Amino acid sequence: MFTPVIAITPGEPAGIGPDIALQISQQSMDAKPVLFADSQLLKQRAHQLKLNIDIQNIKDIDDVVAHQPGQVQVFDVPLNTESQPGILNKKNAAYVLDCLTRSVDLIKKNKVNALVTGPLHKGIINDSGIAFTGHTEFLAELTQGTPVMMLTADSLRVALATTHLPLSKVSAAITKESLQHVIEILNHDLQSKFGIAHPRILVCGLNPHAGEDGHLGHEEIDIIEPILNKLRKQGMSLIGPLPADTLFTPKYLQQTDAVLAMYHDQGLPVLKHIGFGHAVNVTLGLPIIRTSVDHGTALELAGTGKANTGSLKAALDLAIKLSTSTL
Repeated sequence: MFTPVIAITPGEPAGIGPDIALQISQQSMDAKPVLFADSQLLKQRAHQLKLNIDIQNIKDIDDVVAHQPGQVQVFDVPLNTESQPGILNKKNAAYVLDCLTRSVDLIKKNKVNALVTGPLHKGIINDSGIAFTGHTEFLAELTQGTPVMMLTADSLRVALATTHLPLSKVSAAITKESLQHVIEILNHDLQSKFGIAHPRILVCGLNPHAGEDGHLGHEEIDIIEPILNKLRKQGMSLIGPLPADTLFTPKYLQQTDAVLAMYHDQGLPVLKHIGFGHAVNVTLGLPIIRTSVDHGTALELAGTGKANTGSLKAALDLAIKLSTSTL
């Protein structure tokens, strides 16, 4: 029986990523998980959290075995300097990205089946002198993919036409070409990764009331509607553009497999209201499987044992499911 190898990168060492990665290791899982992290950091954090965990260094990824509760397998990636819970240090910014790079390299070599990422801190990475927009964009550079960000919680899936952009730049970023590409990727991955034969996708308008027939903006008339009509002729089931303030109601959501929001804070507040703590971030459009937590580094909780593991466990479960369903 196939048991997938799952890479887990805990993210920012000063945050709760190492904590929750250690905490979920006490649970059963049908996978061969391996943490890409500093093994000494994990040992120190386990001691602080009073967790009795067997931390084993893995030098060859082929040596990773099926998980046993209370055991952690680590592909050791050394920190640049010692890390303290809750205290950011820009000297460790490159370490965070090194963990990602090493794990993706092994996925490319077919040694690892999926990647689960913990929370990182964009600000401290940029403060270190490394230009960084986010996990999604960095992984796209590593894999030469075109990413589409989608979060899931319970039965709700919300994808984004644009990701981490200032609101002032959103309208210009939504072009016919970009919107068509996002919808094609969303439709394709719902079929290929989630097993939905004929995805039904609800599409938000950009403007209030979906533009009010041009009185509140022309993006719907000039860009969104023409692309939806074009893709409908190709057989896609697309409903919209709809006003975002009424789209997220049972009347509509009961009829859909995914919602496409035009920008980050149009769709994600609703999803996180429904599922915060167990929602999962999935990156579509990449040649790898990548899931992630739905929360940040929570520096104030690092080392306290009070961090919630729900989202990381959900992300790991989904990565396992997607790894096995794509065989």
